[in-house]
Amino acid sequence: MQRTTDSFIELVKLIQTLRGPDGCPWDRRQTPDDVKSYLVEELYEVLEAIDRGKKELLQEEVGDLLFMILFLTNLYEEKNTFTLREALDGIIRKMIHRHPHVFGTTGAATVDEIKQNWQALKEKEGKPPKKSLLDGIPAHLPSLYQAFRLTLKAAKVGFDWENPEQVFAKVREEIEELGKEIREGDRNKREQEIGDLLFSIVNLSRHLGIEPEQALRTCNDKFMKRFAFIEQALQKQGKSTREATLQEMDALWEEAKLTENI
Repeated sequence: MQRTTDSFIELVKLIQTLRGPDGCPWDRRQTPDDVKSYLVEELYEVLEAIDRGKKELLQEEVGDLLFMILFLTNLYEEKNTFTLREALDGIIRKMIHRHPHVFGTTGAATVDEIKQNWQALKEKEGKPPKKSLLDGIPAHLPSLYQAFRLTLKAAKVGFDWENPEQVFAKVREEIEELGKEIREGDRNKREQEIGDLLFSIVNLSRHLGIEPEQALRTCNDKFMKRFAFIEQALQKQGKSTREATLQEMDALWEEAKLTENI
């Protein structure tokens, strides 16, 4: 534990050096708004590393994310907004308070009871009352995951389909409505119907116990691997994707699908 503490302090001092008078000119120019985009990027790189399951890559990406969080904290510390110690003390107090079944005497037999206690304790902490059940879902979440969270919260109060079959019927309905707008050629209505269709598919994935963000990420990865197979196969033929016909690429796509099952 002491070695971990020493490394943590060393990283904090390194950031202070980078931001200091003799530090890095680029780091000294960074603002909280700049760091926001880096934080999002680093978070997604951590998620990708988790999916790949490679220890060395995950270790590196977690380190990058920690660096950006501490860098952001240092920016606010320089402005006397809050200190790293205050942030650490605050989260320690909060976690102890919200885990009375661990640090106190309150019992909790199930995960659902723990979640209910968590929500009740948040309200006792003086959090401003929510104007809507859907308040509190971050606006900066990816839209697919945000839709998942919105429907999850609404479902908790019974505003939901009864089963996946009903949602699937809704997906079909949205496809028909989109088809109608495609034929009629109204771009704004097409956009609305695309949104409705995506939202319905998110609902379906939730009913099936599948996180849509993860499902789409897996699909994206599969597409990239298959397309890379096409590029490599064409390269062996002395061609590029720009020179190949759609029929040639389709045939290689089917070949790539077969190699996945070997």
